[in-house]
Amino acid sequence: MGDEREGVGVGEIDPRAAKVFPADRLELAEKYAAWLADAGVVRGLIGPREVPRLWDRHILNCAVLGEVIPEGVAVADIGSGAGLPGLVLAIARPDLQITLIEPLLRRTTFLEEVAEDLALENVTVLRGRADAFHGELGFDVVTSRAVAGLGKLLDWSMPLVVPTGALVAMKGSSAEEEIEEAGSVLKKWGCAPPTVSELGVGVLETTTVAVRVVWSDPARVDWPPVPKGGSRKKKRRR
Repeated sequence: MGDEREGVGVGEIDPRAAKVFPADRLELAEKYAAWLADAGVVRGLIGPREVPRLWDRHILNCAVLGEVIPEGVAVADIGSGAGLPGLVLAIARPDLQITLIEPLLRRTTFLEEVAEDLALENVTVLRGRADAFHGELGFDVVTSRAVAGLGKLLDWSMPLVVPTGALVAMKGSSAEEEIEEAGSVLKKWGCAPPTVSELGVGVLETTTVAVRVVWSDPARVDWPPVPKGGSRKKKRRR
């Protein structure tokens, strides 16, 4: 499978994409890859050296996150950047309502342009820090990729997680270490012990690690209830 892993040419689709994207969404995934390889590089969202490995290390790596996300839920991707994993999930899982939360204007502009070009009606882009929406929005799943250590992610993400929801963060080989270091923060927020999943087995050369955190007692989540699914909010902040 050497020619299927690294070095897929610009404008080509990785053969493994058919294992994680519905057949009728493969063209959208290919268009997104083209956006990353072109405007994503020009605008500094993706490093030029990443272009030959966009599929394996970025797109497919994020698409397999759908393995641990329930059907038909509202998802927030905080610090969305170039749309990893949020835009990838929106393409792979049209049943999800995706809200991309990103503080930088040049990134939100990119995200809005891609969502419009790909006609992703299940995507909303909000400009701002995650904590700007605490007490205002709530989601079934709050995810992120390469944003911060688990301790900081808990502070930014848990106030956005509805009582029956979960933080699902993409992590690397240091996941267990981060969980140990975040012990006091997990206790502060009243979280259950995190679980770690290996995703993309049999598909990816380097599998994706996801850390899932839920409330230990949903009934004791004590801030006022907020509308679930910020993705239904049409106003976009600039």
